[in-house]
Parts: sequence; C-alpha cells; structure tokens
Amino acid sequence: MPDVAVPRPTGPAPQAGPELLRSVFRQHAAGVAVITAAGRDLRPVGFTATSLNSVAAEPPLISFGVGTGSSSWPVLAEAEHIGVHVLGEDQEALAATFARSGADRFGAPTRWRTGPEGVPVLDGVLAWLVCRVVARVPAGDHRIVLAQAVAGNPSADPSGRGRPLLYHQGRFNALRD
Repeated sequence: MPDVAVPRPTGPAPQAGPELLRSVFRQHAAGVAVITAAGRDLRPVGFTATSLNSVAAEPPLISFGVGTGSSSWPVLAEAEHIGVHVLGEDQEALAATFARSGADRFGAPTRWRTGPEGVPVLDGVLAWLVCRVVARVPAGDHRIVLAQAVAGNPSADPSGRGRPLLYHQGRFNALRD
C-alpha cells in the first residue's frame, strides 16, 4: 500500500461550544421549511426551521428541532398535529416573517387555510405535510419533534417550478445550475 500524506492540524482545535457549532453549521446548506400548529384556542403558530429531516419511509416519519424558549413552543408542546411546509426559492420573505420574533406571521400577506386535522396550511409552498406528533425528545435547550405524515401535497406549488429555498452562511439562497 503506498504512503499517503495525512494532513495534520496546525494548531489547537477550538473548544466545542455554541459558537463553534454555529460556525460549523454556517458551512452546511439546509432546506427551509415552516412548521405550523394550532393552539387549543385555534390560534395558529409557526416558525421557520432548517432542521427538517426525513427519518423513515415506513412509517413515514419526519423530525425537526424547536427551541423551548420560542414563542411557538407552548403550542407545539401540546399539539397532536403539525404542518410542515417546504418553501420555494421565491419565498424568502415568508421564511423571514416566520423567523422574526414578534411578527404577525399569519397576517397579510401570508396566505393560509385550515387544513387536515385543523392544522394551518400555507398556500403557494412547494409541498406540505400534516403530521401526527409521536414524540418530543429533550435535546439541550431544544426538543426534537418526531411526527408521522398523515396527509399532504407533494406538488402544492401551482407554478410547478419546484426549486427549494436554502439557508447557508446565515442567509437565504437558491440553488444554482
């Protein structure tokens, strides 16, 4: 077997902590989604998430992280069903609205309706799911929510463009060809 030069670190590695984690994940491009739910008073809540993952196909499970200090957490902590909305590259303003603290997220110009299981469903997104929450796993100052898809639309975007919004280096971005 030939000798292979293995690069060696030139200095001490930064200590692990919140800033190191944020710095590393700024290098990771992630899809942008909006998670929604309805409270007992039927008022909708929602937030922008870049932690959405497909977990399993059988049964169809997804996961996402949510901070326990977020304004949406009290409703999500009790919600039986949630909405998952995959945003298109032209929906940066919608993503920013749902990411902004104190914003009227469901006021104009946001277009939405009550969907299956009473979940708020956003109009004009690339795709959406309504999911039944099956677990909330403690993870530091967050919870990892596991949920099983029960309804959805894989091609909700009427334009059929199908190009997702991404988050990278602290900014919203689009795919490049």
